[in-house]
Amino acid sequence: MDTSPLSRPLVIVKAGDTRPDLAATQGDFEHWIARGLGDTTLPLVVLDPRRGDTLPDPQAVAGAVVTGSHAMVSHREAWSEATGRWLALAARAGTPLMGICYGHQLLADALGGRADDHPQGLELGTVTIDLLPEAADDPLFGGLPARFPAHVVHRQSALQLPAGAVRLASNAWEPNQAFRIGDRAWGVQFHPEFDDDAMRGYVDTLAAGRPDAQALRAQVRPTPEAASLLRRFAELVERREATRSAAEATAA
Repeated sequence: MDTSPLSRPLVIVKAGDTRPDLAATQGDFEHWIARGLGDTTLPLVVLDPRRGDTLPDPQAVAGAVVTGSHAMVSHREAWSEATGRWLALAARAGTPLMGICYGHQLLADALGGRADDHPQGLELGTVTIDLLPEAADDPLFGGLPARFPAHVVHRQSALQLPAGAVRLASNAWEPNQAFRIGDRAWGVQFHPEFDDDAMRGYVDTLAAGRPDAQALRAQVRPTPEAASLLRRFAELVERREATRSAAEATAA
């Protein structure tokens, strides 16, 4: 992979924070995502629009991953709306994008879909994801098994996908578990960055007092196929950046 100074950064757009107890032992969402991306040759930059960080010209970055959040897209907070506008610009510019949970919903909303409360409420725990036929030749999902486990925690959902979006994955609870818009922008409702401890932490908190709490906890299990999507995305961005850098070096 290219390691020249021409490499642009891979940006992690921090849209939220995990629970303080999990952050104390595992770091925050951006750390989980960075670990999932693996030993990428691209510089990683974390930007937090909630605290006023400016998102750069999409042409100045190699790609971006948008984290989950405890915020809600439908609340239309100013930082979220601004981030959505940036995602729309980046998607139309062909910048590789991966939105996770909140990021998935925000990407769908920004491009003309709709995000709001899921009619069944909270989806929580380790669930089975079913790939749709369209995923077979998808640049990110291609080669994954037809069914695999993934960690989920969400009350809102991308209830309507943007026009032209390709639906890639679903399950009985959530019909839009993953989609692609254009050639290089993906949304995933599930959490490829969560490990088992993170998922148990959310189950222990959000299912406390529920009759199915112990069952939900017992169902938490490894999710290697879902987790692989972050490394797959990093490799896709690296390949694109290496091609661009080689072309620029030749032109120079």
